[in-house]
Amino acid sequence: MDKITVKKFSELSAMELYEILSARSAVFVVEQNCPYQDPDGKDIHSYHLYIASDDGKIKAYLRVCPATVARQDVTIGRVITVQRGTGLGAKLVKYAMQFAKKELGCDKIVISAQVQAQGFYEKCGFTACGDIYDEDGIPHTMMYAYI
Repeated sequence: MDKITVKKFSELSAMELYEILSARSAVFVVEQNCPYQDPDGKDIHSYHLYIASDDGKIKAYLRVCPATVARQDVTIGRVITVQRGTGLGAKLVKYAMQFAKKELGCDKIVISAQVQAQGFYEKCGFTACGDIYDEDGIPHTMMYAYI
């Protein structure tokens, strides 16, 4: 069973933080060939949700930023699955949406989605809004979901 772990930044062990940053770097910097500053100051104020293997390796991860940390609304970001097509990404996003509703009292979540992942987010209940824009050299679109 793939257990979802939820922790505030201060609750993460050094090894958990290392695995999270390593997985994010592997996907967003190396795989997507996009050099950017991943640690952006928002992690400290966010909730970190992940699914890990028995040896602690990240299988899926995302962060939930409370309102005003990244935007006026609650946001979900840094969504990754190490092995795509497993359903873990959708499972984690849907869990994060319910977590945000229950724990943060929100009824709307906003994401800055890579355009190539727009279909994935639509299946999770998000709707695109606004124009496509460039973020770190990758086309993005704002999306929202009411929960």
